[in-house]
Amino acid sequence: MMKFLMYIMFLMFLCYKNYMFWIIQFSFMILMFLFMNSNIFQMSFFNLSYSFGCDKISWGLIMLSIWIIFLMIMASQKLNKEEFFNNFFLLMIICLMVMMFLTFSSMNIFFFYFFFEGSLIPVFILIVNWGYQPERLQAGLYLFFYTLLASLPLLIGIFYYYKFYNNMMIYFMKFYSCELFLLYISFILAFLVKMPMYFFHLWLPKAHVEAPISGSMILAAIMLKLGGYGLMRIMIYLQKMNLKFNYIWVVISLVGGLNISMQCFFQVDMKSLIAYSSVAHMGMVIGGIMTMNYWGYMGSYILMIGHGLCSSGMFCLSNINYERLNNRSLFLNKGLMNFMPSMSLWWFLMMSSNMASPPSMNLMGEISLMNSLISWSWLSIFFLGFISFFSAGYSLYLYSFTQHGNYNFSVYSFFSGVSREYLLLMLHWVPLNIMILKFEYFMI
Repeated sequence: MMKFLMYIMFLMFLCYKNYMFWIIQFSFMILMFLFMNSNIFQMSFFNLSYSFGCDKISWGLIMLSIWIIFLMIMASQKLNKEEFFNNFFLLMIICLMVMMFLTFSSMNIFFFYFFFEGSLIPVFILIVNWGYQPERLQAGLYLFFYTLLASLPLLIGIFYYYKFYNNMMIYFMKFYSCELFLLYISFILAFLVKMPMYFFHLWLPKAHVEAPISGSMILAAIMLKLGGYGLMRIMIYLQKMNLKFNYIWVVISLVGGLNISMQCFFQVDMKSLIAYSSVAHMGMVIGGIMTMNYWGYMGSYILMIGHGLCSSGMFCLSNINYERLNNRSLFLNKGLMNFMPSMSLWWFLMMSSNMASPPSMNLMGEISLMNSLISWSWLSIFFLGFISFFSAGYSLYLYSFTQHGNYNFSVYSFFSGVSREYLLLMLHWVPLNIMILKFEYFMI
């Protein structure tokens, strides 16, 4: 793992030179192919170096991180054109990539906590420096304090664990079992807030609406997945307690997912609607992990990767509209099919993936999660049915509202999509829909 880490860290030096924007982006693409060919066909941890290693779950999420960072740079071309602190922007993105890489590959639980929290700082700087409205300061603080406050009990829990077992390796956690309610809550709370679970989700729409396009992409695609990844890793240690208390989390996730899905219908900001839809999807992921069975585990993993690509692509689309109209309100973004007919196709493709239509990975993940939750309790079938139905509803609502109808007559100059934007959307959509052909890798 060290060789990849060194590769990313040496990219930082390129940030101090001018006109390196596209070279850094290209370097991430090369890193993607190097990492893709690292040896993943073993069942246990591989590529071990120091206390960093990788198994199939980390491998998929690190791949997603590299891919999304590569696309973030491509989506932020406006910063480069206006030369708006673009070198500092690249530096922040590379710092973020280092943090993500180390979080997903840490085998030591304290290192995992350290980098898990460290990734907040670059995201906070992205939101505050390159965000849109003056409320971005408040959004950054919301993000910071919600996640930090919930993570402090986790730190105490890790020290408590170390005191009794004298090691911090995630791999060895499977030999021990937790019997303490407070320890269980302290371990799990940080990840539930990060996901975010319903009741703890208020920081997410705020952060998304204020963040620049790159901030929204990384928040939706990777930051929410940190919570799911942490739960997957930690659940091995918390099995006994979780079998007693999992009904609480599953019920909150399903009822919350249903409530949030309905809230999507009265959002007037495109970004806000996409952010709320993320909360609904993550509710299903939490439910799947908490059922403690194989289908739920794998379904959560697949849906996390699928949602990362799909949600990021939808934020790119809303940003493409924002760059034309300088507005994200649904009342003003109307009739866009008249202006950008080719972009309408990409809107349709992204929306169809968001409502989990075949052949997207979201469909594969949702089928697994439904299997797992219905086998856990047949009553969950009603909530899952409504969540799926509303997910199609708000996706179609967003699509038809933006693409059809009379266009806004105050638009006096306009240009259609450029090839960079179509390539950006294609690089989101193709992996999302092609990876279903390699189903067996994800069902580990």
